[in-house]
Amino acid sequence: MTAPAPHGGRGLFALFFATVAVFSDLYVTQPILPLLSREFGVPAPTAALTVSVVVFMIALVSSAWGPLADAFGRKPVMVWSCALLALPTFLCAFAPNLPLLILLRGAQGLLLPGVTAVAVAYLGDQFGGARLGPAVGGWVAASVMGGLTGRVGSGWIASHSSWRTPFLVFGVFTLAAAFGMALFLPASVPKGRVSVGLAYREMLGHLRNRRLVGGFLIGGSVFFGFIGIFTYLPYYLTAAPFGLSTGSVSAVYLVYGAGVLTSIVVGNLSGRFGRRSLMATGFLIAAGAAALSLVPLLPVVILSLVVLCVGMFFVQGTAPAFVNATAREAKGGAGALYTTFYYVGATFGSVLPGYAWQYFGWPGVVAACILAFGLGLLADLVLCA
Repeated sequence: MTAPAPHGGRGLFALFFATVAVFSDLYVTQPILPLLSREFGVPAPTAALTVSVVVFMIALVSSAWGPLADAFGRKPVMVWSCALLALPTFLCAFAPNLPLLILLRGAQGLLLPGVTAVAVAYLGDQFGGARLGPAVGGWVAASVMGGLTGRVGSGWIASHSSWRTPFLVFGVFTLAAAFGMALFLPASVPKGRVSVGLAYREMLGHLRNRRLVGGFLIGGSVFFGFIGIFTYLPYYLTAAPFGLSTGSVSAVYLVYGAGVLTSIVVGNLSGRFGRRSLMATGFLIAAGAAALSLVPLLPVVILSLVVLCVGMFFVQGTAPAFVNATAREAKGGAGALYTTFYYVGATFGSVLPGYAWQYFGWPGVVAACILAFGLGLLADLVLCA
């Protein structure tokens, strides 16, 4: 029996605020990639390394953060990782060249999972049964708000200043989030500490569970397709026939807000329709939306992006809760593995479609992303059954 979160809603608000902050840090360079290409004289896939290096590092180290949180407590891990994250975020603003910027972005990726890989396990400690789905849905909605804030805010700030200024703004935001969690986030319900070694062994044991592996693959495939579309979207929309400015492209990212409502609604629907059905529906919606973006009319492209966000968060608003509920033990490790697979998918999704863009243009990007959605649907239908 899990306990309700104390301190009213302050603790939950602190966690959601921190989630917005860290996801803003993740996406801060996505809308300004064409600016970085011009600043440093590099092609699209090279500038996109400022995105892919972050998601690669998250994928690389997420499996370490979950067992650490199981061993030392979820709140301390989230607070300290968020506080330390502010440092490389600030330093990115002063990077004199692209290699150093990429290095600092990698440092951000090392620290981000201290929140992203632990938060769902923390919610699993605080909320049980039917209450878990809405709580996780709210957290996913906060992550959507973070992606929206990072993309739209960064593009808007850069269009009125320079590409360096967003890092200063989000550095302050991140530091405030760490203080908020330290002050207001209640500790997890005590369940007895385990050794780090045992926590790692229990985490790796999840890879023998077919249904959990299916959940992990779902996370990786949906993020591959989603980040592939949104990473190369600025190149698509700044080229003919659209010819949009950086500020206009950042405004297009407002479609990401569709994921906020979707995440909340899906969290409440999972008990009625079943998580696997919702995830399968999401993959079908996302694939259809990606295909619709091929129509070279701006209103149609914007509509396709709205629908893509709905499909994406049908999946992502459900999959973390599916993994947490399916894992019988070491839930922190299960959440960390999900985050690892999720960002492995993002790592490839932020790079490979770039080469499809170079050789085949936007149709190549769309084809690569639809293929990923198809693999995720297969995992849902076969492995998660």
